[in-house]
Amino acid sequence: MAKVADIGSKRLINLAPDAWVQWVTQRPEVVAKEILGSEFQWISRETDVLVKAYSATHGDFLVLNELQLRYTAHMPLRMRAYAALAQERYRLPTYPVLINILPPPPTLTIVNSYEQEFLGLRAIQDYRVINLWEIDAEIVFQQPLPSLLPFVPILRGGGEVSVVQRALQTLRADEQLNQLESLLAFFASFVLDTPLVQQIMRWDMAVLRESPWYQEIEQRGIQQGIQQGVQQGARQQLIRVLRRRFGEISQEVEARLESESVEKLENLMDSAIAVSSLDEFVVILSR
Repeated sequence: MAKVADIGSKRLINLAPDAWVQWVTQRPEVVAKEILGSEFQWISRETDVLVKAYSATHGDFLVLNELQLRYTAHMPLRMRAYAALAQERYRLPTYPVLINILPPPPTLTIVNSYEQEFLGLRAIQDYRVINLWEIDAEIVFQQPLPSLLPFVPILRGGGEVSVVQRALQTLRADEQLNQLESLLAFFASFVLDTPLVQQIMRWDMAVLRESPWYQEIEQRGIQQGIQQGVQQGARQQLIRVLRRRFGEISQEVEARLESESVEKLENLMDSAIAVSSLDEFVVILSR
């Protein structure tokens, strides 16, 4: 079984917290002092990260980070509520940031403030909005911003195979980063064919399921299409190995592989490498 890895928002920001808070606040003098634990369980999720930061000009303050897979109409109210709770709990000024990962439907307009007027009273909360699809992928390598490496494929100019491979090489070169490869593969699948993604990098479903964004997609019902793509890629890889070892394989064998799960296909891949004949493989397949 694959080792469970923490690939949520807190883990990503903690890779280089100073670089992160400098990027989201656009102030190079800001430093991260501490990543705070969330105490607002009724509103907070794994995508919320609260960082205590400091600058000589502004002193201590909070950077509230919300990494949202897709913007929804409820986000302004959420940003208002979370900012108020954080400021009340820690008694520090709060800088809220909403990071949208994927574009919303064209009918939905992204706003950077919450405003409400009721019985003559007004409630206003501004927050910074960062849309990842508008961010140049090159900034991740230049600054550098390791927290954004898994998102490279969906950044502007990041969907090219060469750029994805560059991000992959950067992840694999650092022991602290290499467990993020499955998350990089996940976002690469939004812009590249799934079989191609699986050819150039690892796609560990056990690790990927720990991602809050995968879980959100699963909840929305989109996961089925991704799972089918993963299954198809695993099947094609297995057939390729069998052909290289034993020549052409029958349509009957291919058909029997069609309905197998990803887990079974991965186990069969090990068998395809270990067996000495196609007949031996078919026996294992029949079990």
